[in-house]
Amino acid sequence: MDVSHLIEQKLTDLGLDQRDLANAAEVTESYISQLLSRKKAPPAPDRTDIYDKLGRVLKLPPGKLAGLADLQRKQELKKKIESPPMPLFTEVRQLLINKCRRAKQRQILAIFEKEPFGELERLITQKLVDVVKAFVREELGRENRLRAVAQESGRTYKQMRVSVLDFLDADVFNITPESCVAFLDPMIVSWDIDLASFGLDIVLNRRIAPANVKRFEYVEKQAGSVKEEPGLRKFLNDRSLHGDVTPEEVEFLRHLYFKHGRRPTALYYYRELQNFRDPLHFQKEM
Repeated sequence: MDVSHLIEQKLTDLGLDQRDLANAAEVTESYISQLLSRKKAPPAPDRTDIYDKLGRVLKLPPGKLAGLADLQRKQELKKKIESPPMPLFTEVRQLLINKCRRAKQRQILAIFEKEPFGELERLITQKLVDVVKAFVREELGRENRLRAVAQESGRTYKQMRVSVLDFLDADVFNITPESCVAFLDPMIVSWDIDLASFGLDIVLNRRIAPANVKRFEYVEKQAGSVKEEPGLRKFLNDRSLHGDVTPEEVEFLRHLYFKHGRRPTALYYYRELQNFRDPLHFQKEM
């Protein structure tokens, strides 16, 4: 049984309809319709607030819908991993290049075009999306702010919530031009990457985000001081993710260091492993 099946079953049992669900979750009826018809995948439980809202009106045990959605998404993720990644939409890639520091645009574009949707493009796209998501996620809980933004953009409050929920559930595999125009374009002023160290600087619109400069980098740590991340343990326990990972690669992943309490997921380690294996990301010593 998947999320859509369970919801439809409870709707029948309780004599409810899609409008009741839309009102409970504060989303449009179209959003619910797409979810039930499986045109829209169930959003990740940690990126949405709809499961608690739907669960209450459907009289389901707390966490039931979220748990089912998590299981369903893991099954879909395994299918994605087994398939070659599709290139980004042309509009999404163009936005990335336009936001790149002007002096590096030609160099970065050449790398992107050499390997459509290669590891560098995925890395940069995911980081940009993650930074904007952190800000947008805070806005989801501020109803007055969302209503004001909805009014400014000529949308209803429910339509605005749907846009936010869709963006929060997006990743590098499915980010759309619409999400880029609505969220990435106004929030990101520019970005720059050091191709030797992979340090990534992201400058945000200071009128929207007070802390407008973000930097991501790898920090070397001394042996013996490494604490294994829960996400790494999950990654190593899931053969569909780690495949034929070598001891050297495991050691590299163990020594990645994260600041400010950020806890990486198993999927993060999968993507990091692909970055580590890509020869395009390294240069030989002269």
